[in-house]
Amino acid sequence: MSRLDELIAELCPEGVKYKKIKQVYKRLKGTPITAGKMKEIDNPNGEIRIFAGGKTVINAMEKDIPNANITRVPAVLVQSRGVIDAVYYDKPFTFKNEMWAYTADNEIAVKYLYYVLKSNLSHFRKAALGMGSLPQISLRVTEEFVIPVPPLPVQQEIVRILDNFTELTAELTAELTAELTARRKQYEYYRDLLLTDLNEDTVKWISLKECTLPTSNIKWSLEDESTTYKYIDLTSVDRELHYITETQEINKNNAPSRAQQIVKAGDILFATTRPLLKRYCLIDSEYDGQICSTGFCVLRANTDIVLQKWVLYHIASSSFYYHVEKYQQGASYPAISDANVKDYRIPVPPIEEQERIVSILDRFDALCNDLTSGIPAEIEARQKQYEYYRDKLLSFKEVTA
Repeated sequence: MSRLDELIAELCPEGVKYKKIKQVYKRLKGTPITAGKMKEIDNPNGEIRIFAGGKTVINAMEKDIPNANITRVPAVLVQSRGVIDAVYYDKPFTFKNEMWAYTADNEIAVKYLYYVLKSNLSHFRKAALGMGSLPQISLRVTEEFVIPVPPLPVQQEIVRILDNFTELTAELTAELTAELTARRKQYEYYRDLLLTDLNEDTVKWISLKECTLPTSNIKWSLEDESTTYKYIDLTSVDRELHYITETQEINKNNAPSRAQQIVKAGDILFATTRPLLKRYCLIDSEYDGQICSTGFCVLRANTDIVLQKWVLYHIASSSFYYHVEKYQQGASYPAISDANVKDYRIPVPPIEEQERIVSILDRFDALCNDLTSGIPAEIEARQKQYEYYRDKLLSFKEVTA
């Protein structure tokens, strides 16, 4: 029998009481502060941490924070807008007053609440849906939320176990992530080397415009009400594996008014908005003749000159993204024009040499993915294991007396 089992058997063998959070914890208020003011007072040497919506966090000097309401005890911050999450913090901090925090006289009880809230994030995130364009929860969602409240020694043992488990999981995840990063860098290095270490006597340097075919925009034809298209949405592409993962049906009633592009098997899509996110893919036969939204450059290889994958591997290369970084425009929502994409020049050896190199890269890519695909799966498995045991530790039989 574990120490936790012994404590439960001794202190709450019949179960524990469930109470609303507002009945057990003291709610703390934040500081009224604008995003502009936060930007103005941001100071990496500041002694006060300020949390805002989403994942925005800064440090600031206390004297620079207007109307500061500083929390100086361990507390759990409820991030209630944009990103729905819970944060445990035990140093001086404040937060935008659209959020709130909870504390208690005993630090263990505070950390226990943190783990309970993390265990129930799916509930809070579900509650945030349908609350406008930006997910958000109201104060009532947490104030009225009912949690198990075991005796303090039981809470303490749960916190000890979860603190240790959290640390071990974080260490393993960091090691696996470092291994994954190393494998990808190794692959990228050899890919770029193979694409550039060529016999200059047989290579021609030409632009993508010169080795791809024109693609024309089309407008929707709504005369035939029965016509239904698949709309290829690259915003949901897995940015590491470059798979298309989402389609939606488009018909007369919800067809976008802007011009679209028909794509064919073998076409390469490259997202020209926020291009450094590296959203691209090679269209397979399943999507032949389907619709691509605007905001993507369609590269259709002239196979008399280049192989489709010769173009694809160059779109994935480091030098292409140096080109993209140079020519993208805009600050908050940068983009690159189709013309600038197609101005990128690539080395084009004879088709036979392209076939040889592409064959090597295909095998290397498959090998690298075999080596790395297990790493994300292992990271996910460890996280699920952690969540399973955390949730199990926080489950108690309820007593009403």
